[in-house]
This record gives sequence, structure tokens and C-alpha cells, in this order.
Amino acid sequence: MKLVNKHVEKDGSGYVTLRPEDDEDMWHVYNLISEGDHVRALAVRRVQTVSSTGSSDSYRVRTNLTLEVTKTTFSPAASSSQANGQGEKKEPTASLQISGKVIEENDYVRLGAYHTLDLEANRDFRLTKASGWDSIALERIEESTQEGRGAEVGAIVCGEGTAVICLLSEHMTVVRQRIDTPVPRKRKGGTSGHDKAVENFFSTVYQAILRLIPFQTLKAIVIASPGFTRDSLYDYIFQQATLTSNKPLLASRSKWIKVHSNTSHVHGLVEALRAPEVAKTLQGAKFAREGLGLDKFHKMLATDELRAWYGPEHVALAVERGAVGTLLISDDLFRSSDPITRNHYVQMVEDVRSRGGEALIFSSMHESGQQLNLLTGIAAILTYPLDVEVVEMEEREEKERLDREQRLKNGELEDDGGGEDA
Repeated sequence: MKLVNKHVEKDGSGYVTLRPEDDEDMWHVYNLISEGDHVRALAVRRVQTVSSTGSSDSYRVRTNLTLEVTKTTFSPAASSSQANGQGEKKEPTASLQISGKVIEENDYVRLGAYHTLDLEANRDFRLTKASGWDSIALERIEESTQEGRGAEVGAIVCGEGTAVICLLSEHMTVVRQRIDTPVPRKRKGGTSGHDKAVENFFSTVYQAILRLIPFQTLKAIVIASPGFTRDSLYDYIFQQATLTSNKPLLASRSKWIKVHSNTSHVHGLVEALRAPEVAKTLQGAKFAREGLGLDKFHKMLATDELRAWYGPEHVALAVERGAVGTLLISDDLFRSSDPITRNHYVQMVEDVRSRGGEALIFSSMHESGQQLNLLTGIAAILTYPLDVEVVEMEEREEKERLDREQRLKNGELEDDGGGEDA
């Protein structure tokens, strides 16, 4: 995404002007805009005029509108079969609509009228945050405007007759194509029907890979499957590449990694990305760190549950006590329409980081983020064991003590002398 202009003060006031350029940029914009924010962008309005004779005429005008946001609607990228095998830039297909009330005078739209803006790729818009620019929003601006950002990994999760072809970037998993080919079982006395169906399936997947996977620009291409389909498919791909003298594909051979997954569905990606050979290749990639962090949490939950907490209230208690070593939090939680709720989660991230802990913000457009959302969207790995029930009891006792002190101060209770000695 292009940062056209940035004017943000130390107190969080101010605005930024951005130009989204691809589907992932549209996802970033969706996460940046909250209810109550001010968005200024180009709009097309139909204007109707009536002449002195009573005849009417209508025409479209392009004008800039400033809205106070009441609703945002994001539609992710659609699966596509556009040619992209050599790494050509794919046209954006995600859409983002911003609805709200017009808050600045305009020649064509009355003040206070409601309108819906279609934010489009390669068109500038200006964003002013109603509650100010917090650290999470500024961090997303920095991440989304870095040069060289884009798809990093291609993945084929497959089984007998089924395959899902995906592209993974830092914040999104885009399913480019799903393939489902009937493959009959092997029968005694003849396997020609089975073998022909498998050949047809491999050919379909191979052609899809040539169209959809920019293997020249990716860091890695992962083939994952429950059985031996990945090995057979891998052999077929490079056999065909050799027969057709596909030099770019042959040159990318070192990037291809075969790993096991328990399922042939897209959910198997999380497991595949945790494989040591994949993790080593993608060391430092955001989504790889997220996957490893979630795996570490699940292992901790199974072996030392007093160091693995999840749920907003419980994790907040652990953060208050400075016990969180790694915070896992979904970006869904930062899209709350309530500024107080959003700021609560922002403060949790800042508190963990200020104490030297790690805060991983999961994208809900990745499988790992969707799995975290099943755990309420927030979890933590503690640096030392804490019993939730004991902590909650201590919190209740402390609250009761403070409440009693306040009531004594207000004269609502008499001191019975049962307090602690000075």
C-alpha cells in the first residue's frame, strides 16, 4: 500500500492518506477503519435537474465526500483462474464498502445525508481516527506500506482426487482454486480406470499450478497431503516440466517442500506450515511465527495448563500480574465498534511488550487466526504457572477489601477493629 501523506501528532490526532494497491491492502484498510472514523474519498453521485419547462435530466458527477463511518463491509478476494504462473500482477478482486453520514459541505450532497463509498484499489482516500491513532493502527500502517510485501508462499493441500491451491502473504490466505476429481477405487483384475482418473487429476492440478502459482517469486511452495499423494504429485509436476522444457519451473525445484498433513482440506495448512523444514525456510515470516506460537500454546495447554490461559477476562488477569510471556490475539478484537473495548486490547498488547514479552497479532484471514478465534480470539503463554481459580479468588478478596475501605471512608460502615495492624 502506498502511504501518500501522513500527518499524525504525538497525541494521536491527525490523518493519513493511503492508496491501496491489492487485495491484502484492502484487508488492511478494513482493519484500520472503525465506526466513528472520518473517511474522505471519491464518490460517484447521480444528480437530477428540472428545467423551467418541467422536464428532468440526470447525470453522474464525481465528487469527494467525507463520511463519519457507521458500517464497513469487506468481501475477500474471489478464487481466480487468471494466468499468473510467471508472476504477473493479479488484478485486485476484494471489495470494501464504507457507509456513513456526510459531515462536510458538498455541492451535490446535503450535510447529514447517508452515503456508501466503494473504496477501490489505486484510489487515494484520507482517514482520520475518531479516538486517535493508537499503536496497533500505526503498526498496521507501517507493515502494510513496506516495500516488497506480497505473496510469500504457494501451497497445494491435496488428497486422492482433491486439491486446494493457495497463496499466502503476511496477512492473508487466498484460495486460488479448489479441484475435485472423482477417482474410482482400484478393482481386482484391472486398475486402468483408477490410473486414468489419477492421471487426469494430476494433469488438472499441474495446469492450475502453471496458471496460479508465481513460482519464480515465491520463497517456497508447499505440497501437503495425508498419504503419498504429495510424492506422486511432486514427481508428476517435474516429470511434465522436464518433458515440456519448462525452465522456470525446473529452476524453482529447490523451493518445493513436501510435508505431511492430517487432512486434504485447507485447514491442513496450519499443520503443514509447522513442519520443521517449512518453518526453517520461512523463519521470520509473520504467519509462520503465528503458527508456531499457536502450536506452542496447544502443547503448553496439554502439558502445563497453569501456563496456558485463554479468554478475555483470564488473559487480562495474567497481563495485570505481568505473567504473560507470549500474547496471542486476533485482529478481530481490534475491530470492536466500542472504542473502550478496542483500547482495552491495545493496552494489553502494549503492557506485554513493555515488560519484554511477545505479542502476536493473528490475521483472521489465515487458518491459524481462525483457529485462535475458536479459543475466543485471545490466549497467553505464561512465564510461570498461575492457577486461574486462585487468582480469581485473590481478585475478589482484593475487590471486597477496597470496597469495604471506601464504605468506611464514606461512613457507611463502622470500623469493627478487624483491620490489619499498621
